Amino acid sequence: MTKIPVGILGATGMVGQHYAALLRDHPWFDLSFVAASARSAGQRYADAVAGRWQPSTDLDARVGELVVEDAYDVGRAIKQRKKCAFVFSAVEMGLEETATLECAYAEAGIPVISNSSAHRFASDVPVLIPEINPRHATIIPAQQKARKWDKGFIVTKPNCSIQSYLIPICALAQAGFPVERIIVTTMQAVSGAGHPGVSSLDIIGNVIPYIDGEEEKSEKEPLKIFGSIVNGKIVDAKNPNISVTCNRVPVVDGHMACVNMEFGKKKPSIDIIKEIWASFKALPQAENFPSAPARPIVYVEDANRPQPRKDRDKGKGMIITVGRLRPCNLLDARFTALSHNIIRGAAGGGILSAEMLKHLGYIS
Repeated sequence: MTKIPVGILGATGMVGQHYAALLRDHPWFDLSFVAASARSAGQRYADAVAGRWQPSTDLDARVGELVVEDAYDVGRAIKQRKKCAFVFSAVEMGLEETATLECAYAEAGIPVISNSSAHRFASDVPVLIPEINPRHATIIPAQQKARKWDKGFIVTKPNCSIQSYLIPICALAQAGFPVERIIVTTMQAVSGAGHPGVSSLDIIGNVIPYIDGEEEKSEKEPLKIFGSIVNGKIVDAKNPNISVTCNRVPVVDGHMACVNMEFGKKKPSIDIIKEIWASFKALPQAENFPSAPARPIVYVEDANRPQPRKDRDKGKGMIITVGRLRPCNLLDARFTALSHNIIRGAAGGGILSAEMLKHLGYIS
């Protein structure tokens, strides 16, 4: 099988580095193009990330020899089309600047799979969690027609913090038990702030009860993900009603969420909820996708689990670990969930979206 050449925008940042690490030996994609800011352009990738390589695996020597391109030089990417059939965008800059840059690549015929929130609320841009809303990818032709793009398009990933609880909630809805109200409290790892991220003097031995913009995004994005396509636009779902409180905690990787949920008229028992989670698969032909876990949700019975250190790396960081399911005194049920924010919530989730888009024929 001939691999598809892919690129990374923002390749020197934390998420960009994890894309590079996860794409190593990928059976479908070949990382051939790395781009970053002008200050890194012209360097070997190994030199550009020297002293600040974050993944636990070593940098692939072949990738280390790639020359970092200027991400703003879209013409350079076009000239190197054999090295850049599509790009993962992990740029770390303002939303307006990011939106402009990603549109420039899409307009040039290069599809963009973005980790940024710059386009998440555009009505013709899908926010993809492959296990939940693969059908939203079908809006891509309408996006291309409306924006007069030929082969290029933009899809995005959602906020990393909602990954841990939205897939379990979706599994219940697909089984006929939609959740109408959710109260969520997140405990989010410092790596979610990028590198160097939160000051050590602020986070060590401390909890910061505020993450700028996080709660607003966490309350809005699920409604789009659960929404429907109407006349070439994604219309938000009306439910569930969501209230989210986000905290930064002194954990390196792994976002945890404590969730209280209320169902409609149909209320599943605790045992039925566990059965639904255990059997949930959802993503068609997931067994053929290199990054898809066979079981995206794993329930642990231990009363003191999940824990970031013990559970975040399940399924190579792509599994949602759930525990502490029990009745709720105010709503119907409550649980605790954990996901790896840099892998499932960022680079790994982006690669899984790319695998799904390849399967559906949108990238080749």
